[in-house]
Amino acid sequence: MRPALLGAMTPEEILETLQAGEEKLEAARRLAQLGMPTRKSEAYRYFEIEPLMERDWEPVQIGGEIEITESERQIVITDGIVTQLPRDVEVQVACSSAVDLSGKHFDPLYYLSHLMSPEIISIRFRRDEKVTIVHRFTQPGKLLAYRTALYLDANVRVQVEERYEGEQACGALVLGGYDAFIARDARLSLIKDQTLREGDYTPILSHRIKVDTQASCDWHTFDFGAGNGLQLVDVELHEHATIDADHLLYATDHCRRGTVSRIVHIGQSSTSNQRAKNILAEKARGIFDALIKVEHTGKYTKAHQNSKAILLNDGAYMASKPQLEIYIDDLEASHGSTTGQLDEAQLFYLRSRGIAKEEARKMLILAFANEIIDALEDEALRERLHASFETAYWGQTQVSCMETCHGCEETALGEKA
Repeated sequence: MRPALLGAMTPEEILETLQAGEEKLEAARRLAQLGMPTRKSEAYRYFEIEPLMERDWEPVQIGGEIEITESERQIVITDGIVTQLPRDVEVQVACSSAVDLSGKHFDPLYYLSHLMSPEIISIRFRRDEKVTIVHRFTQPGKLLAYRTALYLDANVRVQVEERYEGEQACGALVLGGYDAFIARDARLSLIKDQTLREGDYTPILSHRIKVDTQASCDWHTFDFGAGNGLQLVDVELHEHATIDADHLLYATDHCRRGTVSRIVHIGQSSTSNQRAKNILAEKARGIFDALIKVEHTGKYTKAHQNSKAILLNDGAYMASKPQLEIYIDDLEASHGSTTGQLDEAQLFYLRSRGIAKEEARKMLILAFANEIIDALEDEALRERLHASFETAYWGQTQVSCMETCHGCEETALGEKA
């Protein structure tokens, strides 16, 4: 299947080509209206999407009988199929043929992943829970499309940690993402931890997050490594709703990685805070293309976004585009972006205290990243993310590195320390 060909088809032809049911006609209509992404598409202009769309892919066939095992507080999804469920955790996991589809998402691949997913993995939380969702990919060189829906009932507090495993899926393309529905007075903390190596699968994750009245969402993404990937999110905030979005990116080699987002304030007195910290090495390209839109109904909104980037090499590049689109006067809003290198004055100060140059660089980079990691409330999760970042950056965690006096010669990603 060659995705680019879908752009010239009618909705009915798209349904026939993808063998999708009539209940997905609205998704086909939106896909036909938006067209398939190209290098001229606003959301993909920095990502180099065309080689992926022009390739002839073999789709992964999802379905059939599979044995589901029990795990410790984990939901494991292997190649789009639930293979493990947690014991002693009250969540309802089922599959359905459709979901409350967004009719306004800006990403055509959001609709393509819906069209290609035979069933939606539906996860409902009826009480306070902490769970880990493991996304596991094992099909090399294929196209995998699947969707997951998260439902939070009113007044519940849920923490979902995402982990990704795909060393066996070299060269695969993954079209996935969440449709998250956060009911009144509920709170969702969604934390993604993903490290990619060169040649790994390429994830394009299109999310929709609907935050109901007086509900809140904490969305934290941690993307490390040398592989390509993009996350695209459309957020809908209702009256007195809140989203706090933090993004930490460490990218190296020639990878293209980052976040494209649109946060829409629909209800009055809603709040959004979005910050991105990007650390780019070698010839990596970081992406932060973020729009905050305040509708006429969004009086007394508070909306803030900021992007900071450190370029570790002359070949690194940051595409930062924070934007505000505002239709009212009664609000508080700000946005900003800074891109530069490590502060030479700070480096000089550390070196004047007898600290080696490379060690001083590591200390400053770790301090830069820690502001995002330390914002997490869960201490155990903070420690795991510190370890993920440190391993991606210099090949081992702080404890083992202290034991060897930072004597490592090469990081886990093949970068010289």
